[in-house]
Amino acid sequence: MGYFAGVLVPDSRSRATLGRSARLFSAFLTEQSNPDNFYEILAGDSVDQLSEFVELPDALVLDVGGGPGYFRRAFRAAGARYVSVDSDVGELAARGSPEPGSVVGSGMALPVRDDAVDVCYSSNVLEHVPRPWAMADEMLRVTRPGGVVFLSFTVWWSPWGGHETAPWHLLGGERAARRYERRTGHPPKNRYGRSLFPVTVRDTLAWARRSPRGQLVRALPRYHPWWAAAVVRVPGVRELVTWNLAVVMRRR
Repeated sequence: MGYFAGVLVPDSRSRATLGRSARLFSAFLTEQSNPDNFYEILAGDSVDQLSEFVELPDALVLDVGGGPGYFRRAFRAAGARYVSVDSDVGELAARGSPEPGSVVGSGMALPVRDDAVDVCYSSNVLEHVPRPWAMADEMLRVTRPGGVVFLSFTVWWSPWGGHETAPWHLLGGERAARRYERRTGHPPKNRYGRSLFPVTVRDTLAWARRSPRGQLVRALPRYHPWWAAAVVRVPGVRELVTWNLAVVMRRR
C-alpha cells in the first residue's frame, strides 16, 4: 500500500507488469481490424485496474461513452451493476440493438441525478468531446461522496494521439486530416476540431488538482508497467510517452 494525495491506495506491481503492457499493445494493433478482440481484452484489464481502487461487487457503475457495450460483460462478471450513456445512437447499436441499461445522452450534460453512482468510468472518450472538463465535472457530479471516477484518454501529443491520422497529427491536426483524406479518398472518422480534440496530461492534472468535488488519488500511464508510472511527473516528456493517461478521483 501507499499514499497519494493523502489517500490510501494499493501497490499495483503485481498486475502492471511488462507482460501485461505487451499484451495490451499487441491487442491495440488489432483495434481497427478486430475491435471485438481489442475491447474484450481492454475491458477485462480495466476491471482489474479499477478493482485496485474500489470494490466492484454490487457497485453501480456508469460508463460514459460506453458505445455498443464492450465493457458490460466484464463489469457484470465482476459483480457490478452496469449502465452506460452514449451520445451516438449509431455507436450504441454498432453490434446490434442497444443493450438494456443503455441511455442516449451527452457526457457534457449527463442525464443522471447528483450522487447517483458508486463508480463513474470512461475509457477513450474525453478526447472526443469539445468541452472535456465539462464532461469530467459531470462525472464527479453524478458520483456519490466517497465514490470513484476513473477517466482515461489518449494523450494528444503521444504517437497515437491523432488516432487514424497519427503520427502526422504531431505536425498539426488539420494538416493530418487533409493528408488522410488525400491518401484514402475519405475524411477520417475522428476529425480534428469536430470529433477529436487535443487533451494533454498537463491540463488534465490541472483540472484534477483544482476540482472542488474530487480528490486526485492517482494519475498513471494506463498501459505502462508499474515502474514507468513516474513519467507522469515529468513535464514535456509525459506528453510524448504516456500514451494513455488514467486519472482516478475520489468524490469528496
